[in-house]
Amino acid sequence: MFSSLSEKLQSSFEKLSKKGRLTEEDINVAMREIRLALLEADVNYKVVKEFVAKCKEEASTEEVLTSLTPSQNVVKIVLDQLTHLLGDTEQGLVFAQNRIPNVIMLVGLQGSGKTTAAVKLAYLLKKKGRNPLLAAGDIYRPAAADQLEDLGKEIQIPVFREDGKDPVEIAQDAIKEAVDTLHDVVIIDTAGRTQIDEAMMQEAANIKSATKPDQVLMVVDAMSGQDIVNVVTEFSNRTDFDGVILSKLDGDARGGGALSVRQVTGKPIMFVSTGEKPSSLEPFYPDRMAKRILGMGDVYGIIEKAQEAADEQSLEDAERMLEQGLTMDDMLKQLQQVRKMGGVGKLLGMLPGGAKMLKQAGDKLDDGALDKIEAIIQSMTAQERKRPKIINGMRRKRIAEGSGRTVQEVNQLMKQWGEMNKMMGKFKAMTQGKKGRMPNPAAMKQMMEEMGLK
Repeated sequence: MFSSLSEKLQSSFEKLSKKGRLTEEDINVAMREIRLALLEADVNYKVVKEFVAKCKEEASTEEVLTSLTPSQNVVKIVLDQLTHLLGDTEQGLVFAQNRIPNVIMLVGLQGSGKTTAAVKLAYLLKKKGRNPLLAAGDIYRPAAADQLEDLGKEIQIPVFREDGKDPVEIAQDAIKEAVDTLHDVVIIDTAGRTQIDEAMMQEAANIKSATKPDQVLMVVDAMSGQDIVNVVTEFSNRTDFDGVILSKLDGDARGGGALSVRQVTGKPIMFVSTGEKPSSLEPFYPDRMAKRILGMGDVYGIIEKAQEAADEQSLEDAERMLEQGLTMDDMLKQLQQVRKMGGVGKLLGMLPGGAKMLKQAGDKLDDGALDKIEAIIQSMTAQERKRPKIINGMRRKRIAEGSGRTVQEVNQLMKQWGEMNKMMGKFKAMTQGKKGRMPNPAAMKQMMEEMGLK
């Protein structure tokens, strides 16, 4: 979503980095470019004005202008201000210890993605050991309760519905049902509404008054622009929500609403949705998002995803691969792990400079490439997957025909397998010897040079 904004901000920083010393005019030019980039991203103009003023004030000090690394100081200032704009620190749900069940109410505009957000939130809480119950409080949208029920079945979470009843009654009865069936969280999916629909806004206020939810979360479409300011202001006045779920963060819109909502409402962004799958809802970390927007990546995010995808068997496999080498079965498992972590594009986008690499690569790094490799490997026999060295010319031709790929693509995969095994051998050389022994410096240097890390 923020690729265009990221490009423009990084371009501005690159210009500054080429200057040994910075003048006030250099700072003014950079701030004008940053202001223009934010406005083009459809960030609220008042938010932009305040953001740029703070950045300029800090960047124009004598301490920054006369430092040995002024451009780096400016980047740090923008990073800090962007983090502050997004909310400074992570803020999650707060559960009442003396109340069972805890109640979470979702509100938002029509089409903002409330129903799917409710399901994703339930899935996330279930993974954290909670026992949630979904309540179908949207009686107006055709088949809204059916959609919620179908999605609930996919993740094995029950949905409470009472067709024909008033939404306030449904919410109250859902809480009673949760008590009877030992569910510790109730997530109420309310009907979508507009800020000008007085009756619907009053209904949201009535549900809140009747159920006294522990948390009211507003689902905001991240693809919204400056108009989101009026929307969230009205909802804040009527339901006084506690936090925001940003949906559709994987869209290709400019994303001004996502950057404006925290500053305008004073409410924290708690979660972001980055895809269609139930697992795509993630806690929101302002500092990580700010770094990704500035092209610095999100290495912590990658580590967390790797930990979620890993298991004890994966660790055993890693030890075996280091000792005996990589098989095609191992490569297939690695592909499956990448899918669990969100796919190639998502992972690369979390690396420093990854957004730029993705743009340069175009379609070459989409998940379709994983499908091709998977088809080739699955067309091999069990023996071929275990001992790829036996795959000669005739076998490659058979594998190509069986997978619907070309012999050249099979050859390319075999080449990749060989290069990965060479890298495994070098890594093994680094760690050979007694426990606690330092890695072989020469081998480490060579490996780092080949990986482009030196």
